[in-house]
Order: sequence, then structure tokens, then C-alpha cells
Amino acid sequence: MSEPARRDVVPFTMAVRAWFAISLQTFGGPAGQIAVMHRELVEERRWIGEERFLHALSYCTLIPGPEAQQLAIYLGWLLNGTVGGLVAGSLFVLPGYLAIMALSITYAAFGDSTVVSAVFAGVAPAVLAIVAQAVWRVGGRALRNRLLMAIAGVAFLALFVFAIPFPLVIAAAGLTGFLGGRTRPSLFITTAHGAKPGVAPPLIADDALHGVKPSWRRAGRVVAISVVLWALPIVAVAVAVGRRSIFVKQATFFSGTAVVTFGGAYAVLSYVAQRAVLSYHWLLPGEMVRGLAMAETTPGPLIQVVQFVAFLGAYRAPGTLNPWVAAVIAATLVTWVTYVPCFLFIFLGAPHIESLRGNQNLTATLSAITAAVVGVIANLAVFFAVNTLFGQVRVRRAGPIHVNVPLWSTISPLAVVVAVLAFVLAFRFTWKVPRILGACAVVGGAIYLMSRA
Repeated sequence: MSEPARRDVVPFTMAVRAWFAISLQTFGGPAGQIAVMHRELVEERRWIGEERFLHALSYCTLIPGPEAQQLAIYLGWLLNGTVGGLVAGSLFVLPGYLAIMALSITYAAFGDSTVVSAVFAGVAPAVLAIVAQAVWRVGGRALRNRLLMAIAGVAFLALFVFAIPFPLVIAAAGLTGFLGGRTRPSLFITTAHGAKPGVAPPLIADDALHGVKPSWRRAGRVVAISVVLWALPIVAVAVAVGRRSIFVKQATFFSGTAVVTFGGAYAVLSYVAQRAVLSYHWLLPGEMVRGLAMAETTPGPLIQVVQFVAFLGAYRAPGTLNPWVAAVIAATLVTWVTYVPCFLFIFLGAPHIESLRGNQNLTATLSAITAAVVGVIANLAVFFAVNTLFGQVRVRRAGPIHVNVPLWSTISPLAVVVAVLAFVLAFRFTWKVPRILGACAVVGGAIYLMSRA
């Protein structure tokens, strides 16, 4: 975006093939997506070291937007510069965009079809094993002493039991690491950011990875180019069909949500659902849940559900355009304004974060944040499990305590069977994500269709 030339750490075509392979496995929300990138880039290809991976992940949790997609941009930038970041971030989104587009068209044309429901019935429970695997892998590498384990545990309880906002949890963890790094650095700056014993070191040295000296001039170019790219499609649509069109309303609304999505998709989707259903009437009650199911069981970030929202809203209020044309334009435009800020935050901030990589206070702060992220992923895993395995979940409140309690009479035997199968395939036979999802889609879909016969 502003570097004069690309310096490839790995051959560019090889990197593109790797990111394309990763993009087809990005199921299971941020936890599963982070696990896929870690396995592919740290464990198998050994292009990125453990320390560098966790350093980048910690930064991505601090900024708004889908942290897994931003992590892909960051790692792509480390390997192949700005072009590498653009390719990695774009490929991360592309399969999900195409899948959600196809499912949105199917839903608008045929409603909640039996075939689509059958596929979801098999894939959704399988994602539980992928998320659990992510907790196990990331936790095993980030929680290298009892203090960091305690931080992860406190973060989990703060979210799961007390419903404390995600930004406050991360801020508290960061403050703990910052103060701890000044007083007891040995507790925070340990092998937590080093290679796990028995894991081969990276083939590429840290100093060989891409970097650029931060400057105000570079930052100004990055911001200027990003803002123009962000706003240009909105202006074009406003000129073509009018400022009061549904396209401009959707683009401006989702542009705003893109810069306040601290805490991942779940933190902002309740607000999106309320406005989309009650204020703008883009969706009918209950359709947001179907859209989320699509996003959870297709590749890419969960925030991709906004594409489904935009598609249905424009399909039902197309103005002077053909409904199908309007829907595709709206879905594409909203996807664009949702992800352009992600590239801005990474290309703007990554050079500064890299320049501070040897800073003891920053390292301690990020170690504590990474530990808290393990608790955050565990909370997402439990949240997803409860809402997948049970038909009804109630929130029990007792003072500051807010706990999601499932109604046991609504447990889904099909979901339990498929989830157990997925856990066996993931942990016992160590199958990769595509094989697990394929097997579970076939088994779960078949059981679903037989139960409906």
C-alpha cells in the first residue's frame, strides 16, 4: 500500500497457494480459523515462529474487526509485504462471500429449504470439535505458567459468568501484563512466547520476515488510500441511485459497525439484529439466527452474516432495480465496507507493533492479552456448544452473575451424535478440518433427512 517494492520471504505463488488452502478451511469462527492458520503456517510449513504468531494475534485482538481475518492480513504482510497482506486477507473472505451469496440466493428463492437445513444439521455440531481443538492448541502454547493460566481462567469467568464486556477484559489483562512486566517480568516474559518443546523451530528467522520502518508519511499514505477505497463505492452508489437508497443506508450503517466491532462478531451482532429487524425492517424476526447459522457453517469470519442481512434487505426493497441485481449489489457493497477497515488497521499498525517487538513492557502486556484470549476462545466454545446442542437456552441472573443455562429437555440427539463423531475424528484420528466437516455433513445430513421422512 505504500512500500515501493515487495520483498518476498517465501515465493509469492507458493504463498498464494497456501492462503487459498487455508481459506477453504476457515470454519468454526475465530477459534477454528486461528487454529487452522497456526497448524498450516507454524506447525506444518514452519514459515512463522510461535512467538511471532502470538505477537501478531495479541495485536489483532486489540483492534476492531474480525481478529482471525486481520491475523491473516498481518501474517501475509510478514511473508510477502503489502501485496501478501492483500492476498491473504482477500482470500480469507472470498470463499465465505461466495458461499453466503449462494445460500442467500437459495434462501430468497426457496426459503428455509430442507437440503440446506440438512447440511447445517451435520456441519454445525462438527464445528464444536474444531473450536475445542483451537482452545487446546492455542492454550497449550500460550499458557506456560500458572499465572497465565489464571489470567485465562479469569477472562473466561468474566465473560461467561459476569458478562463483562470484551474490551474491558482485554484492557484488564493488558494492564496486568504491563504492570507485571515492570515488577515481575519473569512471570510474563517466559517460554509462553517461545516454541513449544518438541516443536521444530521455524524455517524462516524472525529478522528475515518483512518489515518497514514506521513514519508519519507512510501512515498518511495508508490512511488516505484506505479512506478513498472505503468511501468510493458508497459515493458511486449514491450518485447512481440516490443518497436515500437502501444501498447507502446499508453501507453507512455497516461502515459504522465495522469500526466498533470490539470483541468479535458476537459482540456486535445483537445490535445489528435489533436495528436490522426493528428499525430498518431488512429482516423478519428469526432470520438473523438463520443468517448466523450460515456464517457459522461456511468459511470465513462470522461477521460475514451482514452480507445475508444486506442481501435480504435489498431483495425486499430494491427500488427501481431488479430485486436480484439489487440484492447482489447490496451484499457486495456491505462486504466491502466491512473489511476495508481491517486492512487499514493492520497496514497502519503492524509496522509500529513490529518495531516494539523487543520492548519488555509490550511483550509482557501482549503475553497477558494472549492468555486472556485463550479464555475468550473458551467462552466462545461454550457459547457455541450450548446454542448448538440445545434448542432453548435461558439466561439466569443472580446479581452480577449472568449464566446461559440450557433447557435439557431440548437437547438434540442428532447434534450430540455428530459432535461426538467430530471429536473422535479431530482428537483420535487427527483428521483435517475439510475431512471432518465433509464426513459430519454427510452423516448429519443423512440422519436429518431420515428423521424428516
